[in-house]
Amino acid sequence: MTSKIKSIEGLSQIVRNYDALIIDLWGVIHDGVSLLPGAAECLECLKEFGTPYAFLSNAPRRSYPVINAMQNMGLSMDLVPIVLTSGEATWQALKEREGPWFDGVGRNFYHIGPVRDKNLFDGLSIKLTDHPSQASLIINTGPWDTNESVEDYMDILNIGVDLGIKMVCANPDLEVIRDGARLICAGALAIRYEKIGGEVIYFGKPKRPIYESCLRLLNNPDPSSVLAIGDSLLTDIAGAATMGMDSLLVLDGIHKDQLANDTGANVETVLRQECKKFGFLPSIVIPTFHW
Repeated sequence: MTSKIKSIEGLSQIVRNYDALIIDLWGVIHDGVSLLPGAAECLECLKEFGTPYAFLSNAPRRSYPVINAMQNMGLSMDLVPIVLTSGEATWQALKEREGPWFDGVGRNFYHIGPVRDKNLFDGLSIKLTDHPSQASLIINTGPWDTNESVEDYMDILNIGVDLGIKMVCANPDLEVIRDGARLICAGALAIRYEKIGGEVIYFGKPKRPIYESCLRLLNNPDPSSVLAIGDSLLTDIAGAATMGMDSLLVLDGIHKDQLANDTGANVETVLRQECKKFGFLPSIVIPTFHW
């Protein structure tokens, strides 16, 4: 991790260096409730500049409700060319059930997650059960309520492990900031499930398959010519590194508390300390998603 991290104030400084962009949503474009300041204006400039881009999100819902939500936030639909979510990837996998991981997995499932995520099950030949003991699969889209912790789910997770029930995680994120509040995500529950002996399959960033799907939607640019933009070291920056893409970390996102300049240390020094456990760094950093 000795390479220099480039710091920029606006996307216009580097966009000409790339053939395509992959852009995260939550923490970059919106906070789950409202568009972030400057994001829509940046997208307008990007569209005018002409570099193709796609939104790649770990939202545990189908792509279409995510698009609808952005429209309700006030984002013009002509600024939303491509959206691929981890929920969409999960839905496709549950529909096709390909590969040995699904061998022996029945059609009854137990859902950990809020009602708003149930569009994930539309059109699938599966049956929702009322208790994990009745299921052969746990589908995890995140906590039921915004004020819960992983500890609140231990009874359910222990039942699943004791019965040998596999888990599908539709959002590998550990946490998110929604309207200023920090909340756990499905990934936090999935990691605990693995730690107590459960088996989990993840769909979404930083896994290669969702990036490969996104690149196909962008007409297959060379990954080395693509810039991945996001606010999470664990998913956005890790995924970019896995794919051989440059990455742009938005500092005012999920890591803003860790990267706060309270001690006077410069951003790169703090980033290097924070990234030691990951083994990689972003190529570029930007305060917020601005042109």
